[in-house]
Amino acid sequence: MIIKKYALIFIVLLAWVGIHGQSNVDKSRENAITASIEMASPAVASINVTQVRRYSVNPFQRDPWFEYFFPPQIRQREVKGSGSGVVISPDGYVLTNNHVVENATTIIVKLPGGDEFSAEVVGVDMITDLALLKLDGSDFPFVNMGNSDDLIIGEWAIALGNPFGLFDVNQQPTATVGIISGKDLDFGLQSGKVFQDMIQTDAAINPGNSGGPLVNANGELIGINTFIFTGSNVGQGSIGIGFAIPINRARRIAEELKTKGRIERDFSTGLRAQPLDRKTALYLDIPITEGVIVTHIMKNSPAEKAQLEYGDVIIAVENEKVLSLEDILEIIEINDLRPGDKVKLRIWRDGRYFNKTLKLGKL
Repeated sequence: MIIKKYALIFIVLLAWVGIHGQSNVDKSRENAITASIEMASPAVASINVTQVRRYSVNPFQRDPWFEYFFPPQIRQREVKGSGSGVVISPDGYVLTNNHVVENATTIIVKLPGGDEFSAEVVGVDMITDLALLKLDGSDFPFVNMGNSDDLIIGEWAIALGNPFGLFDVNQQPTATVGIISGKDLDFGLQSGKVFQDMIQTDAAINPGNSGGPLVNANGELIGINTFIFTGSNVGQGSIGIGFAIPINRARRIAEELKTKGRIERDFSTGLRAQPLDRKTALYLDIPITEGVIVTHIMKNSPAEKAQLEYGDVIIAVENEKVLSLEDILEIIEINDLRPGDKVKLRIWRDGRYFNKTLKLGKL
């Protein structure tokens, strides 16, 4: 009896250890990464679009003589595309990349679990490659916003989205994990787009991830996954160098798209200028030969309020050397400066150098 009694106790203890041991194992598998994915995933969206693409048909294989009499025919066709997005508010605003929805005739947004919605384009910004969509409804799951100005090199980064359409296979986003590899990376003007202050991550980003969220270990949105570096092999996919638009920049764009439907970049400086060359410098008895010389200041203009004067030589804008008016405009565009923003100028006047600040006006 005693042996049976102890055997029974031993069996009960084994069962208790097994149950609680498995529970401890399960808990040990949970960490900040799994918690972050669980927190952010409900707000991740799969975006499927039908786009119209135009192409030319030339039956004469670009023979210049025949092309003169029979120019190529422009035709269009519908193609299917997919990408990712993220819900940023409970009333159904979705942030994604412009190139995901560009020229789309239909946009279908799918959320985890399989719920589908037809999306309306609120506004797009080709310069920053961002688009804001709106779903019809309320009480949508949404992601919490992080602070991309506060990133730490080496902290965790999780990319969520719809690579290769895998979201649509099991009705949930896929996740890849890496770190913040770099920040504040500027690529200047690229094919009409400005990629500035970009976040670099080695979390795998692949075709279909575009427009999806990059989140931190707290499940907070810190960036919008946008493009990858593939080296010489364009079709290779991720090699661990991906880039995301910082959320502080994306949020500013989204707010303006929400209120205005477009990004107002048409600005006024109120000055006219021309490049300064050696001949002009010699004629005006100016000892410097590079820069942009102010030739006219409009009344009550931003230039007049900045106390610029006729004959001033602008030698740098935002700490970048300028040689022409086009240089000034490009720097303003690259820095995504808009009416109301301030521009730092370095000027030469009467043998002295000055720093001036010009506040861009509206046209």
